[in-house]
Amino acid sequence: MAMEAQHLVEANSTSRTAAERFGVLERPDLTYSPAVVKETAHLYERVRDFIPAIEWPVFAPYIHAINRLKKERGAVILAHNYQTPEIFHCVADIKGDSLQLARDAVSVDAEIIVQCGVHFMAETSKLLNPQKTVLIPDGRAGCSLSESITGADVRLLRERYPGVPVVTYVNTSADVKAETDICCTSANAVDVVNSFDSDTVLCIPDEYLAMNVANQTSKKILTWKGHCEVHERFTADELLEYKKADPRIEIVAHPECHPSVLAVSDFAGSTKGMIDYVKTKRPARVLLVTECSMASNIQVEVPEVDFVKPCNLCPHMKRITLPKILDSLLFMTEEVTVDPAIAGRARLAVERMINLKN
Repeated sequence: MAMEAQHLVEANSTSRTAAERFGVLERPDLTYSPAVVKETAHLYERVRDFIPAIEWPVFAPYIHAINRLKKERGAVILAHNYQTPEIFHCVADIKGDSLQLARDAVSVDAEIIVQCGVHFMAETSKLLNPQKTVLIPDGRAGCSLSESITGADVRLLRERYPGVPVVTYVNTSADVKAETDICCTSANAVDVVNSFDSDTVLCIPDEYLAMNVANQTSKKILTWKGHCEVHERFTADELLEYKKADPRIEIVAHPECHPSVLAVSDFAGSTKGMIDYVKTKRPARVLLVTECSMASNIQVEVPEVDFVKPCNLCPHMKRITLPKILDSLLFMTEEVTVDPAIAGRARLAVERMINLKN
């Protein structure tokens, strides 16, 4: 009965658009006025090493307007670590990796969530916050990894490998999550895989993450050929060249990279793990083998660390901009919904992961 009621809430919440429920607002004045200068000065201090002074007059009016508007709307802005500094440090309320953002949003007393990330992240936020309105500033912000597999693909895998548990990376659509047994993150993938009694486990869709998990478990890992277009571009030879040029450099890599990349790295871990490593170890020079903006966002907190940047950018993350965030709050676009027919099953896969140790 509770699940049926939940489905009714989700279905009814989409019967009227967010614009109809909350109304639209007029565009504010975006002049770089003395008031804007004064009210954003403390924010510029955070990002002055990454945003040239000549560019700040373009960003500041949007930042000023967004920070005022989110209070008026009763909205909270979530920003992934791959967002640019003017978003990450100047308008975001909650910052982190994809799952942490969604989990933190559950405890926030806000009706509206603006997800500054890619579409599967906004879907996950909606799954964990079904009664809240979730907006994404650009619905075209996709993900090569998420788009590499569909729910139909997972059903075919189940037919081919009957009885084999399916562990699905959280970087997937709700449609895929609904067909899986449990989700995982790059931080807990090994623990999730080892939680099954089966000696064989499907770990999908990230092939490299699955290969790296296979190196840390006795179980047979079946993979899928999905890749992150940012992380798959890094090569071991490239990183060794950096080391050759300066042996002091510490290489910190993400498990979505090829195993050969992790083999030549000083540390490999999830987004949060990489950040914690840099903040704790504070190496003199570090090369983050991940999306480029993350280095700038971390450096604000550890200015003494010299970041070497092989700048691979995520084109999907960069679809999210200050003007689009402003429009999202003004016009309540683009609203993210999940089909009630799959929402319950997809949510269960995520909650199983969250509650794994309980």
